[in-house]
Amino acid sequence: MNKLDYDRALYYTHRSEWDNLLILMVRTKDQFLSKKIEQFLHAYNFERDYTVIETKLYSLLRYIDHANESLDPDENGLPMYSLS
Repeated sequence: MNKLDYDRALYYTHRSEWDNLLILMVRTKDQFLSKKIEQFLHAYNFERDYTVIETKLYSLLRYIDHANESLDPDENGLPMYSLS
């Protein structure tokens, strides 16, 4: 899968950009990421129990962390993007 999707999901979650997170949910090819985002956004919008929201958020963050660790590095050893 695309590492950029996981970076975006983490960024949008951190910045509380729920509209962008929803767009990412629709566009990503990773069905597990899409499902985790869907479950979190549903809980965030409709759940009254904050422990459920917290559980869904941590589930999403754990999946993003797992997916980032399990991705193969670039063949050339070069990063996908650079901040410089």
